[in-house]
Amino acid sequence: MISASDRAIAIELIDEATLAGARVKMACKELGISQRTLQRWKSNATPLEDQRLVAIRPTPKNKLNDEEKQAILDVVNKPEFQSLPPSQIVPILADREIYIASESTFYRVLRSSNMQHHRGRSKAPVSKPISTHCATGPNQVWMWDITWLPGPAKGIYFYLYLILDLFSRKIIAWEIWKEESAENASILVRRGVLSEKRSTSANPLVLHSDNGSPMKGASLLETLYSLGITPSRSRPRVSNDNPYAESIFRTCKYRPSYPIGGFATITEAREWVLAFVNWYNHEHRHSGLNFVTPHQRHTGLDKEILKKRSKVYERAKAAHPERWSGEIRNWNIENEVWLNPERSETDESKEKQIS
Repeated sequence: MISASDRAIAIELIDEATLAGARVKMACKELGISQRTLQRWKSNATPLEDQRLVAIRPTPKNKLNDEEKQAILDVVNKPEFQSLPPSQIVPILADREIYIASESTFYRVLRSSNMQHHRGRSKAPVSKPISTHCATGPNQVWMWDITWLPGPAKGIYFYLYLILDLFSRKIIAWEIWKEESAENASILVRRGVLSEKRSTSANPLVLHSDNGSPMKGASLLETLYSLGITPSRSRPRVSNDNPYAESIFRTCKYRPSYPIGGFATITEAREWVLAFVNWYNHEHRHSGLNFVTPHQRHTGLDKEILKKRSKVYERAKAAHPERWSGEIRNWNIENEVWLNPERSETDESKEKQIS
């Protein structure tokens, strides 16, 4: 709703623009209104103030009166219903052949009376902020997770532990064990630190994971603290807060050579994953890295490779400019990689409208 003073200023600005030679349509577009709205504002028959705030609207026929609202409050405050939510109160009343209002109406009346609060001895649910980290180079943010690999028979699994670098998507370390445990995770983290030959005291490192029990085990946390690594975890029951780790497991299990029938032994599983890791790190042109390999991105070779690609395209355009309708392909990569980029309220509202 636009106030009367803002409308007057908008009319004055548009008149000033049109006197200077601007078109009314374009001037209205700059202010985000239509020509029809401008005509309505200028009309003497239209009140300058917005009438929606003072409009007299009829009372809805289905609106509860005060006695019906009080009846709901009386019911929910009975000793037998004091600890129950409306989702249980309404069916109980229906079993007694009593109908007062719908479940949603119960909730609405309770909220309007400031009586809809958390009940019971359990802690009230808390909205936790999304875990987001930014990497501007390798070995700044690592992500890790565990996935099942099918074994020789139904119900038998091997567990693939894997650490991934956020900046380069390189697989830093991996191992396969027969069980999930924080002790195994501790071994994997130490192996990753040794393989990268890095000092976490000089260069802080974040290790992100989900909320599984191996990720929160005391032995793993003790290892992280001793190495100077900051633990980070996803929000509870939110599966997409660790998207890159989930993505690489999909890439792994959709490889053509992946044994759908399962691995006969843990040694066979380790041999297959070793071949996969070598392919992924050194041969796989990653679409998220503008089609350079994770190893090239991790070691800094990607800059020279992408410069050469740009020169190839520039020469091709110079040789046949008539075949190019615009600029050459962009072979650059962002220098900042976010684990979970913060979204604006506009983006979230758009997603809600789509869903």
